[in-house]
Amino acid sequence: MSVEDAAAPALSPTPIAARAASPLRHAATSAPSAAEQRRAALLTAPILPTLLKLAAPTVTVLVAQTAVNIAEAYYVGYLGTDALAGAALVFPIFMLMTMMSNGGFGSGVASSVARAIGAGRRDDADAALFHAIVLAIIAGGLFTLGTILGGPALFRTLGGRDGALNAAITYSSYLFAGAIPVWIVNLQAAALRGSGNVKVPALVTLIGAIVTIPVSPLLIFGFGPVPSLGIGGAGIAFGLYYGAAMLFLLRYMSTGAAGLTLRIVPLRANIFGDMLKVGIPTAFNAVLTNLTVILVTGAVGLFGTSALAGYGIASRLDYVMIPLLFGISTATLTMVGVNMGAGQAARAQRIGWLSGAAGMIMTGAIGLLVAIFSTAWLNLFSHDAEVVNEGMTYLHIVAPAYAALGFGFVASFAVQGTGRALGPLAGSFARILIAAGGGWIAVASFGTGMAGLATMVTVSMVAYAAICMGIMLSPSTWRAEPRA
Repeated sequence: MSVEDAAAPALSPTPIAARAASPLRHAATSAPSAAEQRRAALLTAPILPTLLKLAAPTVTVLVAQTAVNIAEAYYVGYLGTDALAGAALVFPIFMLMTMMSNGGFGSGVASSVARAIGAGRRDDADAALFHAIVLAIIAGGLFTLGTILGGPALFRTLGGRDGALNAAITYSSYLFAGAIPVWIVNLQAAALRGSGNVKVPALVTLIGAIVTIPVSPLLIFGFGPVPSLGIGGAGIAFGLYYGAAMLFLLRYMSTGAAGLTLRIVPLRANIFGDMLKVGIPTAFNAVLTNLTVILVTGAVGLFGTSALAGYGIASRLDYVMIPLLFGISTATLTMVGVNMGAGQAARAQRIGWLSGAAGMIMTGAIGLLVAIFSTAWLNLFSHDAEVVNEGMTYLHIVAPAYAALGFGFVASFAVQGTGRALGPLAGSFARILIAAGGGWIAVASFGTGMAGLATMVTVSMVAYAAICMGIMLSPSTWRAEPRA
């Protein structure tokens, strides 16, 4: 037992260590299973080392996956400014899907599994796997259909014209054809992380990154018998990876080797309800976050193709922060969820604050470096002076506010781990009103250009962090759940 736990007020007459083991206890002579050991560590081990141990595999491989995204943008840059602008138009929609599946409904799945394991409800944790697949098929199908029917009109609205519009439509068609496998992989990985098993999802992502980096340029530019598919090749490479990852994870989860077992079960309203009470608000949060980017992209489109390309390159760094934060945030959600399920609300609260501070320090340091050395990032993708100047203007103003984004992002996951996800929506509403609404007013009414738009984005991040801090300070956020 850690010093922190020894000093915490007791939330039940049963000692913490005993509560950690009793719901899943085998015979006294049996060695504890890997699942039992993970649960005990989440409930009793020192917070910060446990958090970093959980986050490290996810952060490592998501950095690798981010490298794939950066490499893809690098390859697409060789296709010209129109292709780069087209990718910028599609990227917010792609990130919307990623954030809704990983951090939206994925958070609902992870929170449900974590709280079930914390309370010793292993059958409910297993049942969540099949229910998650049903959700994945529905949500993935809607993304595929939605981008086919509404993508071209959306890209035109965002400022896509001529070659940039054609590139966006081509890229989107191939990218979202594999939406269902993306959702299945991300929701099953979320369930694993909710149980404390971070190594398998991390390994799947890492292998995908290693394979995609050479396959993507092969399909984009062609080689030997492989034809040149242009920007569509990047979307095909993405689909091939997720299709293979889906087949592997479904097989792996069905064996029970993960500590959770996937099997077909009768659909139960209470399982869906437990996942969706976190998943729906969090998914809506992801919608607002990406709608902010989409609307800001539309405002930038008023400045022309070069500005759109410069903003696309610069704002892509915003999304580089997401994988880093996601690793810490999913670990935070798991630890908070398991402790809330076990009735250890005081420990869960400490986990939330320590995690938020870690996210703030990490992204703040990156933001300062980028603000100082912005051309090093921008020149990876373009040497067009006008494109680079627009990107520099954005980064010099926005990058220092990454610290606020880091705290707010991680804090919102801590709140999701408690099973209460409505609070962070207020922060997202404030963010979209300031960044998108204020940004459009600054551009359309006052003609402030990229500098004015970037200023509104910065203010929105600070407001988001302040609201999330208020939610963390509220005692109602940390009410312990009734024991099952």
